[in-house]
Amino acid sequence: MTERFDWPALMTAGIRGLRLRPAEFWAMTPADLAFLLGHGDGKSPLDRNGLESLIRRFPDKAGNQNDK
Repeated sequence: MTERFDWPALMTAGIRGLRLRPAEFWAMTPADLAFLLGHGDGKSPLDRNGLESLIRRFPDKAGNQNDK
């Protein structure tokens, strides 16, 4: 990933603008913060193709206790 976050601007928006506590700010995902700042419609962009791509990229490890 070559994109960089503008941390000072994001912190200003989250902590000053949204009045989040620092711990709340750092516990959020970028998607959470973007939604609170008015970007997107709150719907998950993950579709079936996206899910299948994630499954291929991050397969379950052998021996997982949840495997049946």
